[in-house]
Amino acid sequence: MSKWLFVIISGIIQGLAEFLPISSSGHLSLFQNFFGMDEIPMTFDIMLHLGTLAAVFIVYRKDIFPLVPAFFSMLGKVFKGKFKLSEATVHERFVLMVLIATLPLILIVPFTDYIDLIGQTSWAIGCILIFNGVMLFVSDKLASGKVNGENVKPRNALVTGLFQMCATLPGLSRSGSTITGGLTQGFNREYAVKFSFIMSIPAILGAAVTDIPDVMEGAIAKADILPFIVGTLVAFVSGIAAMKLLIYISKKSNFRIFSVYCLIVGALIIVLDLCNITFA
Repeated sequence: MSKWLFVIISGIIQGLAEFLPISSSGHLSLFQNFFGMDEIPMTFDIMLHLGTLAAVFIVYRKDIFPLVPAFFSMLGKVFKGKFKLSEATVHERFVLMVLIATLPLILIVPFTDYIDLIGQTSWAIGCILIFNGVMLFVSDKLASGKVNGENVKPRNALVTGLFQMCATLPGLSRSGSTITGGLTQGFNREYAVKFSFIMSIPAILGAAVTDIPDVMEGAIAKADILPFIVGTLVAFVSGIAAMKLLIYISKKSNFRIFSVYCLIVGALIIVLDLCNITFA
């Protein structure tokens, strides 16, 4: 497979699967495993994630920009000992909830090597995809609650963050997990989707920062710069499309098509792997 085709397909997978509830890490790993591709270079992997991060900023720009001054105003109140959740503005409360939801990711850091090993085992990803399909089916059955930005509580955010922590497993969708987690906490569907997408910002940034030492060890070849940029742009555009689609679908309260997709693909992956069938 040519370098250009590789970066374009990787960008499409990252953009679509990062936000559609089908797992970008699982699909990228399967793409590598079954087509005999080399592991995605760390630099390119970070660029792909930054491309999808930019997509979040574009789609939710009206919600995100007020959070920046809210963060600093909240920080000022904390240092002065004057911060009270009951008196926080909606934007300050949202910032705090996103930070709380991000905390469980710290627990997963010691296990990253084991998670990488799972990504190299296709049948394991297939099993997790099947679980993801079941989770999405359950998510469809959860009623849209009344919790939103005005009454969300720290424990609601923490539970949603635990769902995000579990979604570090390749094959388990981050967006699907966090939306489901939010719904279990009584979030209304619109807020669950918005909270899911915006809480991806610190998660993606944190992952990028922790990978910087590995990136610094190797220089990017000049021949790779343009393909990497193109792949990132593809991830950005497909990410926006995926977010718009999921926002529309979530209003219909129907993830059934993604549930069926994950169940079928998961079962197919297990069979192909057990039969040692690849497409390299």
